[in-house]
Amino acid sequence: MTEITIEQVEKAIDVASDTVIRNEIYFSDLDGLAGDGDFGTSLATGFKVIKADLPTLDKSAIGAMLLKISMLCSKHVGGSSGPIWGTGFMKAGMASKDKTSVSLEELAAMVNAAVEGIMARGGAKLGDKTLLDALIPIAEKMKELAPAGDAAAVLKAVTEVADKAIDETRNLVAHRGRASQVGERSANTPDPGIVGVATILYDWCKHYGVDYTPTAAELNR
Repeated sequence: MTEITIEQVEKAIDVASDTVIRNEIYFSDLDGLAGDGDFGTSLATGFKVIKADLPTLDKSAIGAMLLKISMLCSKHVGGSSGPIWGTGFMKAGMASKDKTSVSLEELAAMVNAAVEGIMARGGAKLGDKTLLDALIPIAEKMKELAPAGDAAAVLKAVTEVADKAIDETRNLVAHRGRASQVGERSANTPDPGIVGVATILYDWCKHYGVDYTPTAAELNR
């Protein structure tokens, strides 16, 4: 059975932090197409703190580390992203309390808890053109594939799910977030949150040597 250690979780968060920081301007430019253009800066501001603090965070358990990251998100990530990402890390942390390693099935349960928490916190649902349009099907795909115990296969599959979500939601009108305030103008634009999730997953594929060729233009640049 595949076990994911606390050290591996820490490294995945470090890689994700690099992704967010590197794409600060790009994510903000995407957000500016229909939003207020601060998504990339808001997220990067928080993840710069997370990356700097990561080596010294409490690592007595995965849950303890994630709960601390949740607090950093809530404090340092600006705009609506702070509460949303903070809630996701908090719920995942609560689901991994006292665990120093997790199985793929336990990881799937953590992601599902995060998704349910984000839905409850922000009030969005599938089809509202938010990052949940990537996260909900990701959680479902993880639950489906986790019992087989193949971490690489799970990562590749969820990256494909997030990649497809970029184009599947492109023509939708946003019903949540700042983009919803511009109505029809939000159609024919990518959702920056979905692109952010997909970019992190794609960078994880590259870091862990998982072969994946993206289809969305936002990942092929």
